[in-house]
Amino acid sequence: MFRPKFITFDCYGTLTHFQMAEKAREIYGARLKPELLERFIKNFAAYRLDEIMGDWKPYDQVLVNAVERACKRNGVDFHESEARQFYEAVPSWGPHPDVPAGLSKVAEEFPLVVLSNAMDAQIMSNVEKLGAPFAHVFTAQQANAYKPRFQAFEYMFDQLGCGPQDVLHVSSSFRYDLMSAHDLGIENKVWVNRGHEPANPYYGYTEIEDISGLPGVVGL
Repeated sequence: MFRPKFITFDCYGTLTHFQMAEKAREIYGARLKPELLERFIKNFAAYRLDEIMGDWKPYDQVLVNAVERACKRNGVDFHESEARQFYEAVPSWGPHPDVPAGLSKVAEEFPLVVLSNAMDAQIMSNVEKLGAPFAHVFTAQQANAYKPRFQAFEYMFDQLGCGPQDVLHVSSSFRYDLMSAHDLGIENKVWVNRGHEPANPYYGYTEIEDISGLPGVVGL
């Protein structure tokens, strides 16, 4: 049974209920037919990923740019004030229902760490709602890079004074986390199957349905 020095987590989507799609439906639902709205949401998600692949920029700019590009692609009038509503909503998001109990159990035995594509001004509001103590919270703003860029993970390793062999990394996303974790040599990975990405066994992980399954992964 692997006993990691740290259990590291993606936050948004894995622990915190990520609600960009819900916000898009709230803002644009009256203007787009259902099939077009779903295409807008898909495009918006793709543009968010594209926006973070280069040099770091503040997350509000990432979201405004992604909304503007999705609007242009789908023939929707763009208003920056509407785009900023996505950023402003983030601190209000709470955890998935399964998170507090599962995290609390593993927190008794292991230091918990967040590595998040977040701004410092927002992330603690979300972490405080998770229901368990975190030893460290690292952000893209601190790392000057967003996941899936390696720089974000390497910043975390440097701050923790450890290497890929010392952590168990937990995420619901291959594209943002588990592919990079694999390439960086993190052998111990957990995929939380939240249903927003298909399985990809090539990347080598233990699959759990939700965080209630995490204690069993580490023998608790």
